[in-house]
Amino acid sequence: MARSLSILVLLSLLISSAALASDEIEGPVSAEIVRVIDGDTLLVEAMPWPQQTIEVYVRLRDIDAPEIHSRCEEVRNAGLRARDELQQLVAASRQVQLTRISGDKYFGRILADIRTGDGRNPAQDLLSEGYVRPYDGGRKPKVACAGDE
Repeated sequence: MARSLSILVLLSLLISSAALASDEIEGPVSAEIVRVIDGDTLLVEAMPWPQQTIEVYVRLRDIDAPEIHSRCEEVRNAGLRARDELQQLVAASRQVQLTRISGDKYFGRILADIRTGDGRNPAQDLLSEGYVRPYDGGRKPKVACAGDE
């Protein structure tokens, strides 16, 4: 626990120092996927330095997946389909590269592009297949639910 806290403090200091020069780290940073959280978020074990790892949630840049915890069944089901598709896209290669890394609006999560071992960008694949929509970080549109009248 103390080691993880020390790594987090060191990472925060380094990122804070880098943020003074830029709000984005170009990367690449090697990472291994621990698990898929939902259609646009992964938990990874990143390796920013030799012999150092850190677990961090990564939101895939430029996309938004339907929420799997929505009160609307239709939205929940679409979110589960997006999550399942992302799991399929990264199943062959748990090793990824993170680029264009920046802080996210939620503390403890980063925003990044990812590339799989074969060079694919899962976010673009999800977008082109219609599982997610484009997202620029602004306000999300309200999604109508079939049961709302």
